[in-house]
Order: sequence, then C-alpha cells, then structure tokens
Amino acid sequence: MGGFVGTYSPKLDDKGRLTLPAKFREALSGGVVVSKELDHSLSVYPSEEWDVIAGKLSQASRNNPATRAFVRMKLANADEQKLDGQGRVNLSTDLRSWAELTKECVVIGQYDHLEIWGAARWEAYQNEYEDSLAEAGSAALDDVL
Repeated sequence: MGGFVGTYSPKLDDKGRLTLPAKFREALSGGVVVSKELDHSLSVYPSEEWDVIAGKLSQASRNNPATRAFVRMKLANADEQKLDGQGRVNLSTDLRSWAELTKECVVIGQYDHLEIWGAARWEAYQNEYEDSLAEAGSAALDDVL
C-alpha cells in the first residue's frame, strides 16, 4: 500500500456520515477502525493496520496508570466499520462530539492512517504550531534519520 497523504475537505452529512477521499477507498475496502486521537481528532485505520496497533497496545504495561488510561481510551472508543457504497464512514455521536465535528471537516493523511478534524479545530491547530514547525520538523527528522 502506498501511504495516505494529503489534505481533503469533505462535508459531514446530517446523518453523521463522511465521505472519505476516493483515492484511498481501495486501501480501506477491507474495513476500517475509527478511534479517538489525542488532539481531539479521529483516526481512521485500515483494519489490518489497526490489528497491529491493537496488538501492541495489548502488550503495554498495566503498571502505569497513564498507560492504562491511554490504552482504555484508544480501544474502548474504537468503532469497526465497512465503508458504504459511496465510500462513507458513519461517525457516532460520541466520536463527532470528541472531535467537535460540524459540517465542515478536514481529512489529512498520516501515511498509515487518516485523521478527521473539524475544520475550525484543524485551522487552530495549524496556527498554534506554525511558529514551532521548523523546530519540530528538524527534531522529527533527527529521530528518524
């Protein structure tokens, strides 16, 4: 699979369905898992990728209360789905509320998964980190290379 990259602006319909970008639908055709992310966004993982992540989470130390809380949050709020015939994912009221989603949404590629953001929250997030982006990018490259 090629990675999920790019930024898209689909609209959330009145029934809580969001159309995912057409170019990713084949990679997501085996099913997806939608879960809460730390920054009040949602993650959308292909089912196979989610299985790897869930397996790693299940191996996390249960001795640390913060780790237990994170694992619980991630797994308890996961929603397994199949995309419908139009490439839509149905977002529960709880997930929409967590991410503060309204009609205007942003879907961003994160290589192994997609993130869904409310458009206003995404803009605020970008503005918050704009000044530190060069420093963060340099640190991230140091970690990888």
